[in-house]
Amino acid sequence: MTSSLKGKIIEVCSQKITQKGDNVGLSFYAFFKNKNDNPELLMEAATWWIKTERLDHFEKAVKIKALVKQL
Repeated sequence: MTSSLKGKIIEVCSQKITQKGDNVGLSFYAFFKNKNDNPELLMEAATWWIKTERLDHFEKAVKIKALVKQL
């Protein structure tokens, strides 16, 4: 995983946790605008989420943040 994606995931997870609490769930789409302006980064996130980690569509932000910090 690129350092830019890793930083983005940690930042978004931290923001969502602060805003909505530890039980907030999100999908990998949460890390991107509704516009597909960076398909390579989107595919990197999707591949990590779906193929590498085999995560469900929605997961707790605290879980995702912890997984990414271990990389």
